[in-house]
Amino acid sequence: MAKLHLPIIVEMDEDECYIVSCPLFRGCHSYGKTIDEALVNIREVIEMCLEETKVEELNKFIGFRELEMHCNV
Repeated sequence: MAKLHLPIIVEMDEDECYIVSCPLFRGCHSYGKTIDEALVNIREVIEMCLEETKVEELNKFIGFRELEMHCNV
């Protein structure tokens, strides 16, 4: 069995809940009250995604960039 190293994006919503996503799969998101809980939950979602998607068909993750914007607050 091959090992996959998957990028995971972690965000926090207004209720201080951790939202996690794996950009290699469309619609691959989960959440948790702690980062650890969120990571356990996203692992389950990724396992379901892998049942339906061949590794060769995964989206290509290029990287993360930060974009600076000006906003009127």
